[in-house]
Amino acid sequence: MATVSYQERRGQLKTYFDRTAVDAWARLTSTAPLGRIRATVRAGRDEMRATLLSYVPADLENRRVLDAGCGTGAFSVEAAQRGASVVAIDLSPTLVDLARDRTPPRLGVGRIEFRTGDMSDAALGDFDHVVAMDSLIHYKAPDVVRVLSGFAARTRHSISFTFAPKTPALWLLWIAGRLFPRKDRAPAIEPVSEQEIRRLIEREPLLQGWRIGRTRRVKSGFYKSQALELTRI
Repeated sequence: MATVSYQERRGQLKTYFDRTAVDAWARLTSTAPLGRIRATVRAGRDEMRATLLSYVPADLENRRVLDAGCGTGAFSVEAAQRGASVVAIDLSPTLVDLARDRTPPRLGVGRIEFRTGDMSDAALGDFDHVVAMDSLIHYKAPDVVRVLSGFAARTRHSISFTFAPKTPALWLLWIAGRLFPRKDRAPAIEPVSEQEIRRLIEREPLLQGWRIGRTRRVKSGFYKSQALELTRI
């Protein structure tokens, strides 16, 4: 499944989140005060997380959920509080440690198993639901679909993910954006048109047993991301 571009980008992302911008992302995903621009990003991420949570059942007891690219663990906590058994995985050991530290001591009947590594690793096992929030936005569209195909082989009910929609506004923000200082700016986002991602999904043989479901675009200042749901037929 892996390609050179996918592997190279994985390495860049691990370096970025593990060494370069840990403090910035820890603050962004906390409740600490932020400047105006980063506050819009936090608000957008909160809205997107709520959207993806609405794509999975309100009652997740006895369901196994993969939080693919868990970051600091906010989605994992909310899914576990609904009763899910969550596998929360991220490339960055530093972010995973932060997610573990932020997890409440009591989650009801739910639980979270934190892992460091590749979200597409088949050794993670099978799941009822897979959610990948903003963890695929740095990859080219064919690589995104390859990852989705791998998820599909091990998922019983739904896959929800986000992509960076290719719009004129996003291109301008991508070129001129200054969310973080140059020294700790993330590896480039790969904007993808909705038409292209739908076409690739519909043509992928390993996704023939899946249908495209709900979609929602979230725009909040410098944050632009679109959720797309796949459900098993």
